[in-house]
Amino acid sequence: MRLLIMGPQGVGKGTQAALLSKNLDIPAISTGDIFRYNLKNETPLGLEAKAFIDKGLLVPDELTNKIVKDRLAMDDAKNGWILDGYPRNESQVEALDVMLKELGTPLDHAIALNADRSVLMERMQKRAEIEGRADDTPEIIAKRLDVYAHETAPLIDIYRNRGLLVEIDSTGGIESISKNILAALR
Repeated sequence: MRLLIMGPQGVGKGTQAALLSKNLDIPAISTGDIFRYNLKNETPLGLEAKAFIDKGLLVPDELTNKIVKDRLAMDDAKNGWILDGYPRNESQVEALDVMLKELGTPLDHAIALNADRSVLMERMQKRAEIEGRADDTPEIIAKRLDVYAHETAPLIDIYRNRGLLVEIDSTGGIESISKNILAALR
């Protein structure tokens, strides 16, 4: 099964991707993890990304797309995967469509996790306190949620229109949300 997991920061994408990975025996692939792997191992793609990161710039979509395609083509992803954190914009949706066609691996579902903004703010502030994340101030959290709403949330309609969207309320307990996702996928 090939899945995207989408939703704003604090909605539980990473947690649910890890649980789905165990349940479905497919890798959970986070774009952040892919970047860290390529940077740490100084792969050609990692070195290319490092040139942007060292200048404080965002890695361009074209390079992000190459890094994602490289990861999806690895042996452990042959039987499926859960992609967390990609695509983030319409250009990346188009690039993902092309790479999946080239790899001969169509997308099965896009899972959209939903929660009210107040719940997300509370979760992220709690996470910042627990993890000591100085960059998670209420102002920065609100800005991230605004960026998500403006840039990434519109992608949900793309997958809804394709008949691939599974929407899940993520305000319950972790196990309950996981069961709801699995039930919706079956």
